[in-house]
Amino acid sequence: MQKKVCMVGGFAVGKTSLVARFVKSIFSEKYLTTVGVKIDKKVVRVNDKEITLILWDLAGEDEFLQVRMSYLRGCAGYLLVADGTRLPTLEKAADLRSRIERELGRLPFVLAVNKLDLDKQWEVDDAAIRDFGAATWVKTSAKTGEGVEEAFAMLVRQTC
Repeated sequence: MQKKVCMVGGFAVGKTSLVARFVKSIFSEKYLTTVGVKIDKKVVRVNDKEITLILWDLAGEDEFLQVRMSYLRGCAGYLLVADGTRLPTLEKAADLRSRIERELGRLPFVLAVNKLDLDKQWEVDDAAIRDFGAATWVKTSAKTGEGVEEAFAMLVRQTC
């Protein structure tokens, strides 16, 4: 069984780093902008079933780049990523969620608030995360790996 999962979020929130940590167990301090979409695969086991995740890492959303909703068509769900050190990225995530729901309807998603390794610099607090209204959310760090497996596992469980 295969499931398409998309990574969605603002510019430089750590989408590519989360995928690299999840798929290859690596982290790089080098920042490379994703242009368009980058696709990776990982096989996971859920309830004794083997599922191949096709991970679509979409370019960051800002005023210059528009996430193409066509990239999201056919996805089983998405990881909506915000950067805990930048509150506006949580607002951008809310906007993206609204656009996705308007164009594609409600899809399973998990809110991942990334960069937990920089928690002393966080602008996003638990109240802001709760106010976001996501049924499932997790704090992650692509750098240390904290919460990464959990975020993807939560999403996969929602799509099964």
